[in-house]
Amino acid sequence: MRNYTTIVERCTESGLFVGVIPGFQGAHTQGETMDELHQNLQEVVEMLLEDGEPVLETEFIGTQIIVVA
Repeated sequence: MRNYTTIVERCTESGLFVGVIPGFQGAHTQGETMDELHQNLQEVVEMLLEDGEPVLETEFIGTQIIVVA
């Protein structure tokens, strides 16, 4: 079992949830709900892993809040 961190945003134009796994080339998708997005991401990752374990290009560390006055 493998765990991957996903960044999720909502597209302001379509209202769809968009998910991407940082550093995992090709690991991105969208869905109308968070559940649909989760399922779609699982399917994408399973498909990509058929080609073997990926070499991640980056590692997700965290987020920061920037305050601008």
